[in-house]
Amino acid sequence: MKSPQSRSPLTSARNRIRASVAVSGWVALAATLLPGGSPLRWLPVLLFVCLGPGLALLHPQPRGLRPGARLEAFALAAPISLSLATLTATLLFLIEGFSVTAFLVPLAAFSTVVALLPGLPLPAATRGAAEPEGTGSFRFRKRGHGGGR
Repeated sequence: MKSPQSRSPLTSARNRIRASVAVSGWVALAATLLPGGSPLRWLPVLLFVCLGPGLALLHPQPRGLRPGARLEAFALAAPISLSLATLTATLLFLIEGFSVTAFLVPLAAFSTVVALLPGLPLPAATRGAAEPEGTGSFRFRKRGHGGGR
């Protein structure tokens, strides 16, 4: 059995990220209790609805993400989150039960459960398109003969 000190820093960082994504929906829900019009009320809700569920789906990758894949995950998080928010809001409007609480609770619960699971595989993370093994940044690669600018 491993002691808490024998965990790698990468594992503990991933666990902190998973925990923060899992808790973000509940923080947004708690922020709705603040007085109306306050940025402390709408900012956590806006950030969670725009990024929370998508990051929960994409970020907890088993072997971490390369820099290009991190950008891909962040770029895909917004449309995925907004799609899930749209589906949730549409369903609530169709059953005539929309409220901020009824909207945030399913999204927060979804994000909490999904953050505990491995993330969806990302193409750049699996095929190595972001940064092939053994190469650094594209700016410092050697060019071949007649290599352009």
